[in-house]
Amino acid sequence: MPEPRTALNAARRAADLAALAGGEVVDLLVVGGGVTGAGVALDAAARGLSVALLEAQDLAHGTSRWSSKLVHGGLRYLAKGDVGLARESAVERGVLMTTTAPHLSRALPQLIPLHRPTTGRDAALTLSGLLAGDALRRSAGTPSALLPRPRRVSAPEALALVPGLRRDGLRGGLLSFDGQLVDDARLVVALARTAAGLGARVLTRARVTALTGTGAAVTDALTDSPFEVRARAVVNATGVWAGTLVDEVTLRPSRGTHLVLDARAAGLTGSALMVPISLGRYALLLPQPDGRAYLGLTDEPVDGPIPDVPTVPQSDVDLLLDVAGSALATPLRRADVLGSFAGLRPLLPATGRSADLSRHHAVLTSRGGVITVVGGKLTTYRRMAADAVDRAIAHAGLNAGPSTTATLPLVGAAPRTVLSTLDAPGHLVERYGTEAPVVHALGELDPDLAAPIAHRTTAAEVVWAVRNEGALTAADVLERRTRLALVPADAEAAAPAVTSLVDRALAGLTSAV
Repeated sequence: MPEPRTALNAARRAADLAALAGGEVVDLLVVGGGVTGAGVALDAAARGLSVALLEAQDLAHGTSRWSSKLVHGGLRYLAKGDVGLARESAVERGVLMTTTAPHLSRALPQLIPLHRPTTGRDAALTLSGLLAGDALRRSAGTPSALLPRPRRVSAPEALALVPGLRRDGLRGGLLSFDGQLVDDARLVVALARTAAGLGARVLTRARVTALTGTGAAVTDALTDSPFEVRARAVVNATGVWAGTLVDEVTLRPSRGTHLVLDARAAGLTGSALMVPISLGRYALLLPQPDGRAYLGLTDEPVDGPIPDVPTVPQSDVDLLLDVAGSALATPLRRADVLGSFAGLRPLLPATGRSADLSRHHAVLTSRGGVITVVGGKLTTYRRMAADAVDRAIAHAGLNAGPSTTATLPLVGAAPRTVLSTLDAPGHLVERYGTEAPVVHALGELDPDLAAPIAHRTTAAEVVWAVRNEGALTAADVLERRTRLALVPADAEAAAPAVTSLVDRALAGLTSAV
């Protein structure tokens, strides 16, 4: 079977490394392999520019894999009066769900329960906000067949949507719809692979030690060998680490914590639960396609050095359990927590609480000519990327037209009517889209690869991750390609099999070179 042009693997990494270290000059160097950096690389490559993407660790190693996995329509920003940001969010949600990544997204029903002492006035005010958000959905051109109009529901209907709701004092609920990603890390991998298919050179384990407006000093983390990359323009898309490469960049990181639960234990079916904290702010209990649920979201300022992987304080755990448990018939306990994760948002400084810091993005040009893109959020990654590439083109005088990514499907994407007809198990289609039949075929060709290794993940998926998705280690597979590591017990059970499969797949790539 021929290797697709979008394949990322050890052999391609070696070839890309040799070209860049050998003196190849690219139009645009992008530093950072999260959703923004991968989005910048794709945007530039789609305009015909030559591109190199450097990531110190693995794709989606940082904040991009720690999100709520939501594609927000901007309701929270609308509540704060920021209509511009709310509409930008609604537009980008529509682009992602209908064109760029239908296979990685789905409509998520969300219920706001109306328990006493919620007043009729408060309920009416909240519903008016939901209807205003729906007006933005319509103005963005997202069809109601995908994201239906919000409405008020009765108490029995609310209990049918979220069976675990506390019945005492329940007066009904408000039902709305937003977008949900199957997985945020898979979105990043799809972006990087699509960019690679357009010619971008993608190097993970390539740590930038110094950055200028015309290139970078880099260390290959696999061999500890230094090399240089030269470029006509440079974009720093390293998120909360942006200030470590460009001194002029100042950020105010905020920690967002989530807990991983069993959806059935939390009383969820297919609908999310939004528990009011204050007017316009909610704790979210989000069911996942794999039968788990994520409970979030904190918003706490973080001071000091930026950790490689943020830790979850017990205070965040207790806060989330208490808030969500207040709306449930059976309160949540620490023993119900299967795992936890936290991400650091790269927010721009502002006065007040971290929850009030700007979610707008900014594109900054340093005195040395490095272009840095910061702020923003996952939903608007494409807009951030386009703005950064626009700035790079203007700064370096590059020959390229406007962004085309609003109409560019990512690898695996197809209309939902096509996805529903693919000859592959549903859980593979929702992770791989049009590539699902090929992943499934690996198991049919080799029965050993059809065997599940943990929680719906098959051995074939591990081999596919190494051959096509840039995974170089077992940790890449466990933590970012399959997300088994979100539940430590799953990762521990799968680790021996995954390690063996990764070693064998890497050996196969080496022998084929």
